[in-house]
Amino acid sequence: MAHRSRLAGFIIDCQTGDLGAAAAFWSRALGVSIADPDSGGTGQYAEFGDTPGDLHIEVQKVEHPSRVHLDIETDDLDAEVSRLEALGASRVGFVKRWWVMQAPDGQRFCVVPLREDNARAAPTVWD
Repeated sequence: MAHRSRLAGFIIDCQTGDLGAAAAFWSRALGVSIADPDSGGTGQYAEFGDTPGDLHIEVQKVEHPSRVHLDIETDDLDAEVSRLEALGASRVGFVKRWWVMQAPDGQRFCVVPLREDNARAAPTVWD
């Protein structure tokens, strides 16, 4: 059965005790607004607005070393994860409602549920 996926955006993982300062820096560096300084209400995420191509970009407070990772969004998590595994990716773990994956050469990325309420380009349809 066909499913759809596309680039959702970028997550800036920050090993920091001050999410607000990290969000302020990246907001100014990227020229975007802070749309929600406490996305999810857990003190873990600050979501940006006015992003290029309506991409989802946020700062995430993490325990591991700081890095940037991307998210791929899909309307069928199982099908997309299987497609990516066939390309050589591996599952790292399931978190809340998404999969953390690892590319064959080590980069981490997430596969998340598709959001239709945005102006991003149409998703790719996969058989």
